[in-house]
Amino acid sequence: MHILTQRLSSHAKQLFNVESLLTLSLVAEDRTRSRHRFTTVEGEEVNLQLPRGTVLKEGDFLADEHGQAIAKVVAKPEPVVTITTHHPLDFLRAAYHLGNRHIALEITESYLRLSPDPVLEDMVRKMGLNIIEEIQPFQPETGAYHHHHDH
Repeated sequence: MHILTQRLSSHAKQLFNVESLLTLSLVAEDRTRSRHRFTTVEGEEVNLQLPRGTVLKEGDFLADEHGQAIAKVVAKPEPVVTITTHHPLDFLRAAYHLGNRHIALEITESYLRLSPDPVLEDMVRKMGLNIIEEIQPFQPETGAYHHHHDH
């Protein structure tokens, strides 16, 4: 079993052979776990022992205590609700109201994405926006007060 203690910057990829790395495919909630045991896509066990509060992102590299890169993080597709509209003001209003509920929310220029929630889906529909239920990688915002440190 590999014990992973460091997150390396995606810029560090030229320092190691990316093709030889294990793939750690995690849903959004699992990418917030800094102390947990997971199984990689290749079937190997890894034990995360990262600094508390670490939030992993698609493309992060994880290394052992010696700085040896072991695994690459991939956002695993999961059930999500994707919200779209052709009216920018409706889009901003939806982001505002969803943000007031302090839920995990992915925000892009073309869509909002959240975990399935019938109450919130109904609210957004009543606002006149389009909702698509799908299976996609979910990469929510980490929050305005989250400090991101690359090693």
